[in-house]
Parts: sequence; C-alpha cells; structure tokens
Amino acid sequence: MTWFRRNGRDLPWRKTTDPYSILVSEVMAQQTQVDRVVPRWERWLERWPTVEALAAASAADVIREWQGLGYNRRALALHRAAQQVAAHGWPDDLTELPGVGRYTADAVACFAFGRDVLPVDVNVRRVSERTGHAFSPAAVQALMDLGATVCLARVPRCGVCPLADACPSRGRRYEPLRKQGPFEGSFRQRRAATLRLVAEAARPVAELDAEAVGSLARDGLVHVAGETVSLPA
Repeated sequence: MTWFRRNGRDLPWRKTTDPYSILVSEVMAQQTQVDRVVPRWERWLERWPTVEALAAASAADVIREWQGLGYNRRALALHRAAQQVAAHGWPDDLTELPGVGRYTADAVACFAFGRDVLPVDVNVRRVSERTGHAFSPAAVQALMDLGATVCLARVPRCGVCPLADACPSRGRRYEPLRKQGPFEGSFRQRRAATLRLVAEAARPVAELDAEAVGSLARDGLVHVAGETVSLPA
C-alpha cells in the first residue's frame, strides 16, 4: 500500500464512487489499453453523465460514440445495462446486467458500493498466483497497478517490486501467452471497417462487405432492411 501511494496510476475513475461512471470505465477497459480509455471515458461522461442519460440515448448514437474502442458489442451491452438500471435500479447481483461478468460485477461492487469483495482481473490474478498470497479487497488498486507496471507477464521487474523479498517466484521468467491474431487483414478489421462506414451513413448492401454485414447484423450492431444497411434505431 505504501508502494501504491507513491507509484499508483492517476486514473480519473478512481476519484468517484458513482457506479455508472465506474461501470463505464470497466467496460471500456476490457481489451483496451488504459491510456486510450481515459479520454474516451471523459468524453462519454460529458455526453451522458448519468445512467438515465445513457439509457435515453439511441443505440445508433451509442455505437457511433464507441467507434475506435473496438469490440463494439460492449457498447450495446453497456447501453442495455443502463436501460435496465434506469428502469429497475442497481441489482444486488450485478451479473444480472447485460454484459457484466464476475470480474466487472465485483469491481463495481467494490469500488462503488464498498462491498468486501476482491475483483480479480488478469493483473490481480498474476500477483496472487506468483506470490501465493491471499490479499484483501483494500489492496486491489495496488495489485492492479503492480501487475500492470511491475509484475509483468513475461519478464517481471522483481528488482523494484515491494513484494519481492517474500515472493517464491522472484527472478522467474515466463513464456509469452498466446496472443490474438493480428488485427491487420483479419475479419475483425473487416467488421470494424464495415461498421465505420454504416456509422457514417446508411448504405446499400452491395457497397459493403456482405459477410461482415451478416456478422454485424447477428450481433445487433446493424439493421438490414431490404437492400439497405443502417445502425439500429
């Protein structure tokens, strides 16, 4: 905790206990680098400062605002979650919300509602497994930053780690984890390019990548009416 007070990352969502703001940050940070998330999170909350504001937005506007963050299904899930909360309030079991899994539910419960639960993301899990120690929820932000900046996946920086003296894994090196295939030239890139075109304006199917359109339509990200592809209402 002393290390964290000196070295912790200055992230804006750490300065609030608003569950909506924290949920947005957690959903955005899934598979997206934190430094890219910060300005987008700030812009999102400027546009939709409350869960009610997001719930009232159109799915099309939400998808457009999400462009550039990737994995666009997250935007629709977040929108549906906001609509559910606006209509019924925050559920006791946050995994009842669309797109909210165990980690995200625990993060919102811990950071927003002060519940005694340790959210275990990839960084927290790595530090816990390597040290063999059971940490309390009070240490979660420190563990996240330690895993993100010191206890790295392949070559941990044990020389500057505050836990190194008692860590049984000190000095070890690790095989690289299997990474997702490159974005360039992938079907994911084709989907993203197609969605970006439709976000600009409705277009004839014939002008678009038909396979990508079909995939996007199945995910609810585009609407196909006759020969025209548009964003959902």
